Formats: sequence, C-alpha cells, structure tokens
Amino acid sequence: MSIPRTAFAMVQTGNRTLVPKDLAIPDIDADSALLKLEACGICGSDYEQFEGLLRTPTPVVPGHEPLGTIARIGDRAAARWGVDVGDRVAVETMISCRHCAHCLGGSYHLCDTRKIYSYIPTTEAPGLWGGYAQYMYLHPNSVVHRVSAALSPQIAVMFNPLGAGFRWAVEMPDTQPGDTVVILGPGQRGLASVIACREVGAGTIIVTGLAADAKKLELARAFGADHTIDVDNEDAVRRVKELTNGRGADVVVDVSAYATQPVVDALSMVRTGGRVVLAGVKGFRPVEGLVSDLIVMKEIRIMGAIGVTSTGYRSAIRLLESGRVPVERMHTHDFSLSDAELAIRTLAREIPDDESIHSCLVPEF
Repeated sequence: MSIPRTAFAMVQTGNRTLVPKDLAIPDIDADSALLKLEACGICGSDYEQFEGLLRTPTPVVPGHEPLGTIARIGDRAAARWGVDVGDRVAVETMISCRHCAHCLGGSYHLCDTRKIYSYIPTTEAPGLWGGYAQYMYLHPNSVVHRVSAALSPQIAVMFNPLGAGFRWAVEMPDTQPGDTVVILGPGQRGLASVIACREVGAGTIIVTGLAADAKKLELARAFGADHTIDVDNEDAVRRVKELTNGRGADVVVDVSAYATQPVVDALSMVRTGGRVVLAGVKGFRPVEGLVSDLIVMKEIRIMGAIGVTSTGYRSAIRLLESGRVPVERMHTHDFSLSDAELAIRTLAREIPDDESIHSCLVPEF
C-alpha cells in the first residue's frame, strides 16, 4: 500500500476555527499502527468541542468516531489486535493506561490518565490523533474492532452512536424484556437507544423531542418507538404518566443536549425504584428546579454515562453486520474533509433549511 508523506487534515486552532493543514505521517513501531480513514462520524460533542465548551486543547485534529483500514501495523500490534494491513476496523474513543485501579477494575473508560482521540493536541507527537484526516495514528493502547468490508463506510461508521445506544439505554440501566423506557431526545443517540431497546425486547418505548424534531420523531417510530411526545405542545410528564397508567417508566435515558429541563422531568417520569441515565451534556450549567427529595423518596438510581465500552461496540457492530435494522434511514449527509465546519454546523441546526441526523466526513485521496 503506497502511503504519502503527509496527510490532509482539518485542525481546530481555536473556538469555531477549523484550518486545513498537511500533517506529517509518522513512522510506527512494533506496537502501533496507521489507519487510513474511510469515514469519521460527526458527534454532538464535536459541536461542543468546536464551540470551545469542552475546553479541549488546540491545535487539535477533531474526530473521535473513526472507521478505516489498517495501512501500516507493527508486528506486536497485529498479534495483539488480531488485524493486519488491509483489515477494516472501528476505533474506540478512549486510550487508557491499563494499569490504574479503574482499568484493573474493568472500567477502563474511566482511566485516571485516559486520553481521548480528537482531544490530544497536534503538538503531542505524532500529531495525527483525530478522525478529521486522511490518516490517523493508532496508539499501542488503542482498542479496535474488526468490521465487515461488505458494509458501506456510511453504515459501518454508525458503530459509535449505536454502541452508545446499547451501553447507555440497555447495559447501564439493565433494561429487561418488557420494560418501559423513556428516551429524552431524538438525535442520533436517542434513535440508537430506540434500536438497542427494541433489540433486547423492551415492552414500551417512548421518545420525546421538540416540535422541530418532527422528522426525527417519525424515524423513532419507524425504529420501534411505541409513542412519541412533542414537548413543545404536550406536557411530557403527564403524557408518560398516562401511557404508563400512573406507574412511570422503568428506565429514563436523557440524551438531550444543553436542555436541563429533561433532567428535572426524568425524576417525575421514572417509577419508584426505577433507573435514570444522564448522558446529555448541559454545558456545566446548574439544573434549576431539580427536587432531590424525589430521588430519595422514590429510591431512584441515577447513573452518569460517558463514552462507550467494548461490549456496546460489539453489540452495535453485530447488529450492523446483520442488516436486520434499516439504519441507513438515519444517515442523512456525507461531507468532504474540507467541509468539516459545514458538517458540524449542519448538525447544530445553524444552516438554514438543512439539518442532519447522522452524518460523516468521507476523506478524498
């Protein structure tokens, strides 16, 4: 495989500033690898990074949902990962140390010294740490998953949001067959949560969204949601109570961005003894109107969710490879690398008369 000396990349140099640059393609050692990007998914947190809300360092190559083929790989890395040149892989977001108490306890995504692809500055060698590029360096402590080459890149790259659906809406709250699940927010991770909950046999799935989310709510129903609620025109808490005969939901998953009212509503929507998963970032804003006594009196179990782990990724990849669910209905846009800013702003509804659900960057070579 012929590999150039430099890779085209989009580099974030400040808040809302992405600059095209050619970055040197590094040599790799026996424990690392080089990935040739096929696609990189656009995540809601990409917008938060673009805005500067995450306070990540710059300059940096964003993009933490990379899919591609192995272009170069060291012998020890090939043996450890079970892949070789030409194999297609999905790359996990987190790079952990493998030695701290969290890692040894099985929570490697909470590693004390974790690094996150797309948040590592270009000043830290070798610089190609994100998916907004033609090539990307794979650290020795990376976790990769083989993905069928039969899938289109646009479908295969959904491993990340769909993995979040399995982890946040199924694994963490231990969603069981017959459970009633409320999903707050119909974005790509909300829709992925619908798919994951339907896969494990949830009894009733309810999804909330804004009036502007009408198309997404329609898609949620197509993926298996039993009911959708337009929170701009309906009292969401009252409607959930009606749909559950006053009992409340077994599980409530908040994947809405910035809005804090869903956190408040979740405590009223969930049943006594139920589970609430908070996965939507609110920009470090306080939640007004939160009544903590509801948590106490109802013995609600609340879990924060950050990232996806291997079990979620594996479930997602198996589902994608099975072809059972028409996930392609969620994919709305392809963008070139040079249009990365447009991709982010489209997801954020900053482009008049256009909005994406799932989109990805597709590098040109």
